[in-house]
Amino acid sequence: MDRSLSREDGGTPHLPINPETLPRPTGFSHVIAAAPGRTLFVSGQAGHRSDGTLAGSDLVEQFDQAAANVVEALTAAGAKAEHLTWMQIFVTDIGAYHDALKEIGAAYRRHFGRHYPAMGLFEVSGLFDPEAKVELMCVAVVPGD
Repeated sequence: MDRSLSREDGGTPHLPINPETLPRPTGFSHVIAAAPGRTLFVSGQAGHRSDGTLAGSDLVEQFDQAAANVVEALTAAGAKAEHLTWMQIFVTDIGAYHDALKEIGAAYRRHFGRHYPAMGLFEVSGLFDPEAKVELMCVAVVPGD
């Protein structure tokens, strides 16, 4: 098995596996082999501030806040961004996501660095908050001692 690794993975204890027989991943890993440890399931995080209001009406603003919320939840559980193994991104407008890819990528790296877990991007018809444009669901594994 080819295990093409990138050390630009933010120092994650998990092993990214990207076979050469699959398209080169950009901004995600095809597979993450999680190190042994404590598994955390992060509920869907939209772009809400602590007072419950959305960070703005713009997809990038909401993505930035949702990413900050994921990191805040991980921190509260004793985890770090590099412990992420899986992320699902739900958006209400995939065209807007593609149009803002550069800005979303910058927001992603601001919160998660260059660590890219296994990911999926899905367009949905709506989210719980009808004004929300993005929601992130994640799994992290905090390595055992």
